[in-house]
Amino acid sequence: MAQAIEWVGFDGDDTLWKSEDYYRAAELAFEEIIGQYIDLTDARSLHHLLEVERRNLRIFGYGVKGMTLSMIESAVQLTGERISARDIHRVIEIGRATLQHPVELIDGIREAVESIASRYEIVLITKGDLFHQEAKIEESGLADLFHRIEVVSEKDAKTYARVLRELDVPAAGFAMIGNSLRSDIEPVVALGGWGIHVPYHITWAHEAEHAIAEDEPRMLRVETARDLPDALSRLSAAAVRA
Repeated sequence: MAQAIEWVGFDGDDTLWKSEDYYRAAELAFEEIIGQYIDLTDARSLHHLLEVERRNLRIFGYGVKGMTLSMIESAVQLTGERISARDIHRVIEIGRATLQHPVELIDGIREAVESIASRYEIVLITKGDLFHQEAKIEESGLADLFHRIEVVSEKDAKTYARVLRELDVPAAGFAMIGNSLRSDIEPVVALGGWGIHVPYHITWAHEAEHAIAEDEPRMLRVETARDLPDALSRLSAAAVRA
């Protein structure tokens, strides 16, 4: 028997609220500091931070704190250990400022979440540093709309399978909404679920790498948050027919 969608998941960063803008600003501030020591026209230098961040994900996890530690490591390596204590402190302050950025909701997302919550059970599934994510969720003013909130260290098939077991819903009855094809859509579709991709204007290079096809039949793409309720209705109808 066909399974209609029962639960809908929402990503947090760059789906509910703006995030990557602040990370990009932090990277530019970091480049300004190390530009005093090295030639920034060398593309290898600009790629170095991404390589260090990727290597450190298993140790530091996602989020600003991991980014800051990776920035310090990169600064030491890129400058041949010539960077001053003063400039190391400036890097730390970049991280502190990024952790304290205001939470600015994506245009139209509150209305979209309210509309979807009136028809489905909804869960927020966001990854990153626990303290920072909890603070953003609280400041967003959206927490009370969700029936469940999950802050996870990684968003892969294993994590989604665990969340679905705890929600007691089969993958075919679950749809995930998010800006990242890699973290929000691909693993859910791989489990047999559904996805709605709502792109953000900036995507971290690590999240831009994915293996999901543009014409994936279990996924819809929308341009704005205001398009989400209608897209979910169409996806739910497809789930019934599947």
